[in-house]
Amino acid sequence: MNLFLFSSFTIFCIIFSIALRRTKRIEQNLDQDFWEREQKANFTRKKSLDNLNYITIPEDLLQMKPDCITPEIENCLRDLNDLSALKIVNFTGYTNTDLKLEYGTANINILSDYDFHYTNLVTLLQKLAELLHDVLEDTLAIKTLEFAISTGTDVSKSYYLLAQLYRETDACEKIGTLITQAQNIHSIMKDTIVENLRATYQ
Repeated sequence: MNLFLFSSFTIFCIIFSIALRRTKRIEQNLDQDFWEREQKANFTRKKSLDNLNYITIPEDLLQMKPDCITPEIENCLRDLNDLSALKIVNFTGYTNTDLKLEYGTANINILSDYDFHYTNLVTLLQKLAELLHDVLEDTLAIKTLEFAISTGTDVSKSYYLLAQLYRETDACEKIGTLITQAQNIHSIMKDTIVENLRATYQ
């Protein structure tokens, strides 16, 4: 019996050692790949940003006039108008290394600003939609969320609230399109959002 236990333990140690070495080798390769890409990125020349997918906030959102307007909604609309004067680009899912490789190291700070503006935009749109829903302005809340999702946001609450509003307004047929849009987002949140939408609304 002792011999069996000893043999089992020895085999386990061997397997564990092989797995550990393999894991370390994979990590070393990933680390090496990262630094090679980073080095290449740091020497990438500056490129034009004219062809970026700049986001324009629709005028009907900027000029929104809900029948029931609260100070919080007013603040959101004011912030939205301020944001509309800035350049906004969705870089969700892209690392700084990716951006430097694509557009050059000299542009990284500008691109980070554009992405920061995008994060502020989708956060603000989600907040505005929730406030509109709270005062029963569901048509405007839907319009706000549809714009947010058209930009490729990965704010999961935006998808869930829009699906809920579609169901509450007898527009369940639109949920299928919403799921398709979620499948196209460039984010690690994609699978979770899609699975939750399917589980809850299909």
